[in-house]
Amino acid sequence: MLALHGWGRNHRDLLACTAGTDAIAVDLPGFGSSPAPAVAGGAASYADAVEPLLAQCAPRVVVMGHSFGGRVCVELAVRHPDTVAGLVLCGVPLLRRSDRPTARPALRYRLARALHRRGLLGDGTMERMRQQFGSADYRTATGVMRDVLTAVVNETYELQLRQVSQPTELVWGRLDETVPVEIAERAAQILADARLTVLDDVGHFAPMEAPDALASALRRRLDELA
Repeated sequence: MLALHGWGRNHRDLLACTAGTDAIAVDLPGFGSSPAPAVAGGAASYADAVEPLLAQCAPRVVVMGHSFGGRVCVELAVRHPDTVAGLVLCGVPLLRRSDRPTARPALRYRLARALHRRGLLGDGTMERMRQQFGSADYRTATGVMRDVLTAVVNETYELQLRQVSQPTELVWGRLDETVPVEIAERAAQILADARLTVLDDVGHFAPMEAPDALASALRRRLDELA
């Protein structure tokens, strides 16, 4: 089994829910002990980075992903339907939120960005604008990782979900405000073979808040390989 963590996190998030399984949990590029990628890219670029590891695993592998890591898992499942035997996804922003249509940045920020590109606004002032208007993840990201974040937040995976043929476990916290349950419900309608488990009193970080529930979903998928 291959387990991939979320944005700004590391492989330790997944240790409790993968305990007792033949699992590899890795630090994705730019997180934990892994160096940042040389160039910015979205989930597909991260799948490129993980593919060599997937090739070294067993002939059939269950992949699990939390949040951003789940996006990478979906990319791997589409590319390698004969190797990826099943998916376990938790709190993954697979689709855009219906209650938050895509919005343009604030006019003040867009003007500042245009002036900065023309050399009419200094780097320090531009960074202060980023800190004021950017998300918490954007404010803490630096260098190429900020460019990676900009790429991934604009991605949606409806096309990839339609191509996933593997049985998929969707395990979601009912209190997840980052990626609400409605995302999982819509994804379940698109996927060919999906099972949704909603966990009461659990938020976005279900792998740490409810590791037993994730472990049960993993065992169901691993049992299919036995």
